[in-house]
Amino acid sequence: MLWKEELVLLAQNYFDTTTVAAVLSIGILVLVSKVCWRQRSKNVGGIPGHLGLPFVGETFSFLSANNSTRGCYQFVRLRRLWHGRWFRTRLFGKIHVFVPSAEGAKAILANDFVQFNKGYVKSMGDAVGEKSLLCVSHEDHRRIRRLLADPFSMTSLSKFVKQFDDMLSKRLQKLVKDGKSFVLLDFSMKITFDSMCNMLMSLRDESTLRQIEKDCTAVSDAMLSFPFMIPGTRYYKGIKARNRLMERLREIISRRRSGEESPEDFLQSMLQRDSYPPDQKLDDSEIMDNLLTLIIASQTTTAAAMTWSVKFLDENREAQERLREEQLSILRKKEDGELLTLEDLNKMSFGSKVVKETLRMSNVLLWFPRVALGDCRLEGFEIKKGWHVNIDATCIHYDPDLYKDPMQFNPSRFDEIQKPYSFIPFGSGPRTCLGINMAKLTMLVFLHRMTGGYRWTVDDPDPCLEKKAHIPRLRSGCPITLKTLKDGT
Repeated sequence: MLWKEELVLLAQNYFDTTTVAAVLSIGILVLVSKVCWRQRSKNVGGIPGHLGLPFVGETFSFLSANNSTRGCYQFVRLRRLWHGRWFRTRLFGKIHVFVPSAEGAKAILANDFVQFNKGYVKSMGDAVGEKSLLCVSHEDHRRIRRLLADPFSMTSLSKFVKQFDDMLSKRLQKLVKDGKSFVLLDFSMKITFDSMCNMLMSLRDESTLRQIEKDCTAVSDAMLSFPFMIPGTRYYKGIKARNRLMERLREIISRRRSGEESPEDFLQSMLQRDSYPPDQKLDDSEIMDNLLTLIIASQTTTAAAMTWSVKFLDENREAQERLREEQLSILRKKEDGELLTLEDLNKMSFGSKVVKETLRMSNVLLWFPRVALGDCRLEGFEIKKGWHVNIDATCIHYDPDLYKDPMQFNPSRFDEIQKPYSFIPFGSGPRTCLGINMAKLTMLVFLHRMTGGYRWTVDDPDPCLEKKAHIPRLRSGCPITLKTLKDGT
């Protein structure tokens, strides 16, 4: 339910003072109607839940949860307690059904583009662009995905691993030399951003990187917001930042086409296709929208997962020590200062399980949204055409029928083969995350350097989540202090 305090909080955090009165007016309407709102909606298709008022639905309650230190998934937790594992609601004008099972996930993901299509709220689509891989039609998706595949090939990833390892090693050494506590989330966000910009566009200038990162952050912040261009709102700031980014990318593309610069990177490989047939190249808007998508998606999710891995390992010292021994055994076979290779990463059996368990528990992608292309049934529930069905990865990953003691961090659970569609941090099917291998390799390199060269102390164990983030991130950012192994205890 939406209470008066939530309305005031929402107004303060999502709107400027010129729109507070309008928001409160809507809130009064909601409060007047709360008796009706609390009544159970008609049980269409046997799915319980509340739809609330037309268009508005429970959007304010969702945004209020997103603006709390429990995160937006608290909205889902409460409704599952009220209605059961399956429930429906109305968000941003659309009916949403939350699908809590591996069977439901299989039925949807195995029928992508046939019975279901990608379904994002309008603000997300506006933020990344209509030509983004996340938003385009089936035919365009296949073409764009194929053309975007090069940075994620084994040849490109082999080069990326060495570049990222070199960058990470130097920055960690500097932090240890300084001897100060630092916020791990900030560090992870910056290094993942810098490494992606280097790989995609050969951008290394510090000033340019920080300007682009600031605008990318504004775009990311706008992804869960009301899509109204009202000055002062997160959506307004995000769209303005997106426009600046598009203009900057146009300038980079123009310089490359004029021959002023021509580094060997992903962007250059796209521009070299200018004379190719339409089905073998991307136009400029497709290039720019997908550069933005790749940068934001890789930075926010991977950085959050890196941060959670340190928190989980800090709370589970047995797993940490086992991982450290595996990484030290790899280091002992390498020369001092020698960089990691793909072959080294393939030897990290326990490290790979730590990555999996981190992704299972952190759920940096809480659910996967789809839209029903026609009326259908899922596990006996009727789904109407146009409804959004959200594959609830968080519920699946914490299902005690799938994972024994699901709240316990236990990498060894992946010694056993998991039930199909019970582990879906990257989705599955034709829309499986394009950067799945890059994300895993980035985390392995990070875990190798952290446990193979250092010990750490977490300086703020606060478990609260960051407000207004569309993925779960620690409010504290997980500040840590590093010590080299030879100096640590």
